[in-house]
Amino acid sequence: MTPRLALKRLAQASVALTLLGGAAHAFAQTYPDHPVKWIVPFPPGGAMDSIARTLGESMGKQLNTTFVVENRAGAGGNIGAASVARAKPDGYTILIVANGMAVNPALYNDLNYDPQKDFAPISLLAVVPNVLVTNPARNDVKNVADVIAQAKEKPGHYTYASAGVGTSIHLAGELFASMAKVNMLHVPYKGSGPAVADLLGGQVDYMFDSITSSKPHITAGKLRALAVTTSKRSAALPDVPTLAESGLPGYELMPWFAAFAPAGTPPEVIDKLNAAMRQALDEPKVKATLDSIGAEPIGGTPTALRDHLAKETAQWQALVKERGIKIN
Repeated sequence: MTPRLALKRLAQASVALTLLGGAAHAFAQTYPDHPVKWIVPFPPGGAMDSIARTLGESMGKQLNTTFVVENRAGAGGNIGAASVARAKPDGYTILIVANGMAVNPALYNDLNYDPQKDFAPISLLAVVPNVLVTNPARNDVKNVADVIAQAKEKPGHYTYASAGVGTSIHLAGELFASMAKVNMLHVPYKGSGPAVADLLGGQVDYMFDSITSSKPHITAGKLRALAVTTSKRSAALPDVPTLAESGLPGYELMPWFAAFAPAGTPPEVIDKLNAAMRQALDEPKVKATLDSIGAEPIGGTPTALRDHLAKETAQWQALVKERGIKIN
């Protein structure tokens, strides 16, 4: 290739990039001009669904459009996530996820998307702490120290329920058993509802349940709260200590929710969505709704979410390997 031809092609490439940049900027200027689809990869009615609908209403008003929540449940959230990974990266399809985004790569050998490569982070949204609860009929258990002492006295005797293998409720129990060096029997259920029902009935001993589903029973005196899984006490249960305060220093499991778009979504569009989400999280009405389900707003930049996902992925991969956790 002659020097003149090389310079000509370089100039053509430069013009093409300039035109593409201009087109992307023009697209971002008009975005959004039609409804945005927000995929919830779990059934309606849970904390994730509530957060998406609450934020979507506020964001729609800010951006003068409609956020349409679509529930695509199945395979631990993988069906909905995979559909967004394959969606057109134009900002009109976004995804809300929880800890599973970081956990599922370690649990599923056939995962058909890469959480860190196939998505563009938008923002962390909220945290909904889990809480270690037991049936108040158990008069011999008043705190975490009692749980640990009894579990060490009778290895494998005491049970803890979960909403299924790999859920934050399950992982909270596995992390507890690992750090406390106790042997407890995990009893997985298909969802939090039936697990809580058996805990209320005395069929299982403990559960690291979401505050969203446990708080009404705690308030009614039907469950006893022993500790929360987050590093700080929950505003929803301010009198309940953390597990770190209760004899397991360094214990932390933060069930988080976050929003992603398909990889390749223009940065200007990501910035618009991020700004709208963060503004929504500051609104009193949104805060009140989140508070009603025990959720605490977080917010943050796309970069902060990218770093958080990478850190969480490494942490849960190590625990899954250590504890030999498998999807049956």
